Amino acid sequence: MTHQDVPAQDKTHDTAFLSEADAQRLQFEQNALHYHEHPRPGKISVTPTKQIANQRDLALAYSPGVAVPCLEIEKDPKLAAKYTARSNLVGVITNGTAVLGLGNIGALASKPVMEGKGVLFKKFAGIDVFDIEINETDPDKFIETVASLEPTFGGINLEDIKAPECFKIERELRERMNIPVFHDDQHGTAIISAAALLNALQLNGKNIGEITLVCSGAGAAAISCLDLIVALGANKNNIYVLDSKGVITTSRENLDESKARFARDTDKTTLAEVMNGADVFLGLSGPDVVSQDMVRSMAKDPIIFALANPTPEIMPELAHAVRDDVIMATGRSDYPNQVNNALCFPYIFRGALDVGATVVNEEMKLACVHAIAAMAHTESTPSVDSQKDETGKSFGREYLIPGPLEPNLILEIAPAVAKAAMDTGVATLPIADFDAYRQKLSEFVYNSALAMKPIFNKAKANPKRIVYAEGEDINVLRAVQVVVDEKIAEPILIGRHDIINQEIKSLGLRLVDGQNITIIDPHTNPKNDTYYQHYYGKVQRQGVSLELARRDVRRKTTLHGALMVELGDADGMVCGTFGFYDLHLNYLKRIIGKREGVSNFYAMNAVLMQNRNIFIADTYINEDPTAEELAELTILAAAAVRRFGVTPRVALLSHSSFGTSDKESAVKMREVHKILTQKGVDFEFDGEMHGDAALDSRLREMAAPFSTLTGNANLLITPTLDSANIAFNLLKSATGSAALGPILLGADKPVHILTPSATARRIVNMTALTVSDAQEMAK
Repeated sequence: MTHQDVPAQDKTHDTAFLSEADAQRLQFEQNALHYHEHPRPGKISVTPTKQIANQRDLALAYSPGVAVPCLEIEKDPKLAAKYTARSNLVGVITNGTAVLGLGNIGALASKPVMEGKGVLFKKFAGIDVFDIEINETDPDKFIETVASLEPTFGGINLEDIKAPECFKIERELRERMNIPVFHDDQHGTAIISAAALLNALQLNGKNIGEITLVCSGAGAAAISCLDLIVALGANKNNIYVLDSKGVITTSRENLDESKARFARDTDKTTLAEVMNGADVFLGLSGPDVVSQDMVRSMAKDPIIFALANPTPEIMPELAHAVRDDVIMATGRSDYPNQVNNALCFPYIFRGALDVGATVVNEEMKLACVHAIAAMAHTESTPSVDSQKDETGKSFGREYLIPGPLEPNLILEIAPAVAKAAMDTGVATLPIADFDAYRQKLSEFVYNSALAMKPIFNKAKANPKRIVYAEGEDINVLRAVQVVVDEKIAEPILIGRHDIINQEIKSLGLRLVDGQNITIIDPHTNPKNDTYYQHYYGKVQRQGVSLELARRDVRRKTTLHGALMVELGDADGMVCGTFGFYDLHLNYLKRIIGKREGVSNFYAMNAVLMQNRNIFIADTYINEDPTAEELAELTILAAAAVRRFGVTPRVALLSHSSFGTSDKESAVKMREVHKILTQKGVDFEFDGEMHGDAALDSRLREMAAPFSTLTGNANLLITPTLDSANIAFNLLKSATGSAALGPILLGADKPVHILTPSATARRIVNMTALTVSDAQEMAK
């Protein structure tokens, strides 16, 4: 083959020819495609909520049983909320004419976005979603199509529809439909930016009725923001709005109704002119339209909300470079004060659906604004203990609004929206007991990964030195990279320097000994003499010679790590990713020992499910614990559950249900109940009971109306190790849920033993928990 015959090298996907930024972008795009394709295409599925296990179930679910609720709903349409999923079902609907920053890409191409919206609804608020992409750009035909879907849904979330058609579509659908219709692109951004503005004005001491505001952008979101800001008290005569043609003035012709409302009688035509002396800039337009000179010209203590994505109207560092008194917000997650629609839309619908609202009115939106604004004045996450964390996020210039992942959003926004709906007469299913309603909402707070949010927040506030006994393990190293990036702990890795550094390089990690990690080689640790002598002093009467103690300290990494914790060279330890649980526990028993007043060690695991979290104990240590041990375990486990911000509700499980059997295990669980009652513990508990009654309060209320346990149990205590371990693993596998633990209870120091199946994510979670333990013990 001649030189001319060699095909030109395609440099498009060859990272050797790309800049670092382009290579990262390409990798991100490939990851995104892989994420959406595997393990099955898309991000959503429809899951039945009722079992069809036999002929009777089939007869009830379909013909002839299904006819009964059909006839009831025919007589009273409100009963659809009782007998169908409609009251918890939202339609996310678009025609794909204004998708993110991609423009008019069409209905089909918008489907990944709509599926993603469905995921957020379900993840954050437990709301089911059908995403519907309608191939129709004619507003009147689109309206007819959506309006005909009213019997299906409890609410409609319009998404990614271009202006000005979106105004007409939402307005007419609101008039025609008796369910909430909410165009999130308009109102979501408006609600969050309005909440941030209220808090920014509070910080700089300005009155909303007196500020001069400049808005760059006149699309759906911008106009909705302005309407809401005016509703909060801003003077429309002090607002300048610009579109692609400049300042919207009364001399402009052919303005649509939404723009005409904000037309000013002024001879100013450019952004630079109206920015001079302005108090607030609101950007919903495009990148880099605001210059540093414009920022310089603004009034004292200016507020700049540059919300264009991904590139704001001005980058925060540029604005701060010329004004040290500026307050900034953007739409980006890598800067403080992110204005993110996910902060409100799931919870607005949650509150609206729960009271059967016929509309999302202005009062409900304003209630959401004030709820979000108020949340910034409290802790950034719910308190996990009685001591307020002084070093967490607090109200200020870089914390105007809570983040979109704050787990208590639903507890504040949904009730506020529901109450506003009731107060304005648009609720068809009013809530009688708001305390009970908040308790029900709390079940959404700590689902799946959000269960760890309070623990992570606490760990980041005061990181501790955590030693990893298996420092050469690949999953440990991957986890440590996350720990370093998230500033959760100060990692200490036990292992050989060359092996750890080799694995770090092969994994492409950014861990550097002496900078963001510390590597301790147990063979060459200069403190080995101190360690083995201390160890020998503890085990010399247990058949361990001085020489064996010396060798074990160099060879047994869990032993080495335990000695580091015991002697103050580390604050906590995570171990167990290699070998058997009991082998690690044996070293902890010898070195760390039990906490004062505790008679034994115990282990607890959690299954982090989509709609609830379930803690189970004792999963690893005590084969057949006594009633006294189970009572002690229950008290320790309940205290551990509280640290997740969860109120423990304990079920003492058995094959027996409140005295139906006198077999030994049933009698034992009855004795546990008696001991806990005598101790006067400060948490709910009951038993002995069946597992299904523990997890379904309706079953328990029917079978045992006298039970003192309220709601669904979240902490399960079983009679034996076998029953706990089997229940945990079956529940984890059957639901496909994430797991947490094992959490070691009863130890005198912050130490936890994992299992070889532990993923990097579980190691990260347990690291945060160990840091939290260390903080508690330091008190």
